[in-house]
Amino acid sequence: MLNLDKVKGIIFDYGATIDSNGKHWVEVLWDAYRDNQIPVSKEAFREAYIYGERYLAMHPVIQPGFTFRDVLLAKTELQIKWLVDKSFLTENSKTSQYSIAVSNQCYNFVRSVLKDAIPILQALKRKYPLVLVSNFYGNIDTVIKDFELDSYFEQIIESAVVKVRKPDPAIFELGVQALKMLPEEVVVVGDSYKKDIVPARTIGCQTIWINGPAWEEDQPGSTADAVIFDFKELRNIFEL
Repeated sequence: MLNLDKVKGIIFDYGATIDSNGKHWVEVLWDAYRDNQIPVSKEAFREAYIYGERYLAMHPVIQPGFTFRDVLLAKTELQIKWLVDKSFLTENSKTSQYSIAVSNQCYNFVRSVLKDAIPILQALKRKYPLVLVSNFYGNIDTVIKDFELDSYFEQIIESAVVKVRKPDPAIFELGVQALKMLPEEVVVVGDSYKKDIVPARTIGCQTIWINGPAWEEDQPGSTADAVIFDFKELRNIFEL
């Protein structure tokens, strides 16, 4: 049970928490594939998604100056190329346009989601110091500046910079240290049960899990201190 009386600071996850309202990015991208009538199965798309994420983790494709639109284009280009190479897609005059269409749709989706998220971050910022803890590619500063989110966070702990990745609890310890608080005085808000909630609880933080459409393997084994299904529910939790 969440104990608000103890809370003095908040750690936020970024991807799929703030930018997609708890919806895993594999689902956001798949919706864009369907909307743009890309003729592949979800199973093939998921394989392409996994391939792309692994490739980006091992190769310095994403540069510090990349906006999120740039990141999305890089991701979808890798996915489409893999799908063509594996014969899930036939290369034709439309194929080269798929990456642009999907990345533009997903970027605009984030813009629409943030219209609801930003007022909540503004209200929380007036009550608590906020820190961002994220698995990202080394360009999150550029991304949040593009989305005009940079003024809300006291500090950003990015995996590519600190060389620690979720679900390692050490990355959340860095967030707690940035807040200069005890773990029990900090609440962690995230969409991934395994990568956010479990490691945060391991070090003694309170937790709020945004339970949105996710990978099947991310289902919880127990409950967080609070469970919500929409970022806007934070208004009620924090009495904003």
